[in-house]
Amino acid sequence: MKKMMPWLATILLAITLIVVVVFVFMQGQVGNKAEKDVASAAEVKKMTADEIVEVTSEITDIKTNLADTNHIVQVNLAFKMADAAAKEDFEKIKEITVKPIIVQTFADAQPEELKTAKGRSQFNEKLTKLINEALPEPKLSSTNFTYFLMASM
Repeated sequence: MKKMMPWLATILLAITLIVVVVFVFMQGQVGNKAEKDVASAAEVKKMTADEIVEVTSEITDIKTNLADTNHIVQVNLAFKMADAAAKEDFEKIKEITVKPIIVQTFADAQPEELKTAKGRSQFNEKLTKLINEALPEPKLSSTNFTYFLMASM
């Protein structure tokens, strides 16, 4: 046993050194990613109120059932487009293409999914993705609730 002690100490020291090196390396990677995120956020230009209105479209007064047919929702949604030309195209097809996608997406949603802010945010991301797939040119930046009412029947 006395002959094995130096070997065990050396192995434990080597493993500890490897773990420390990996930990330091991973921390460096996380720091670089955070710095890149801050830099990219600084590059994003803040829009004025007029610019936001210029690229935003609304669909109001959607009433539909959820997957649990004992619950209904009434919502208004705002859609932020990449540019004014995309908004014009969106306006032309929102009633015939976008509104059915919204109704179908709500038909698949459970009430529990929409009770929290996180759930609503995930729903908006899903809706943005589905609508972008249906648009001739996917230029929808974001979808947001401007009014949300969920009730049980």
